[in-house]
Amino acid sequence: MSVGRAIKRRLKAAVAPAIFLALVGYFLWNANQGDRGLDAAAQRQADLAAAQAGLDRAHAEMQIWERRVASLRSSRVDVDALDERARAILNLSDPAEIVVSYGKGDRLF
Repeated sequence: MSVGRAIKRRLKAAVAPAIFLALVGYFLWNANQGDRGLDAAAQRQADLAAAQAGLDRAHAEMQIWERRVASLRSSRVDVDALDERARAILNLSDPAEIVVSYGKGDRLF
């Protein structure tokens, strides 16, 4: 009977540290792998950097468009540039212009 009591006593003494170690292990795993853990924080930082790069590209494009729109205001319209751009977009030419066609293999530069 003394062997049985010794085993029971050791099991009772080991239960509290085992529970504590299990809780510590659970919290350590969540600190690394959980929704708000280190891995998720690194992923959020990467997502933030990608979003910031997209925002920077959008700001640059917006500035380009703002300059284009500002150049079309009636007080600042450059008639020649507007005419040239409209012809380029519509793929038209002025009857007074000379058009030189290049073959498919010929390069200008």
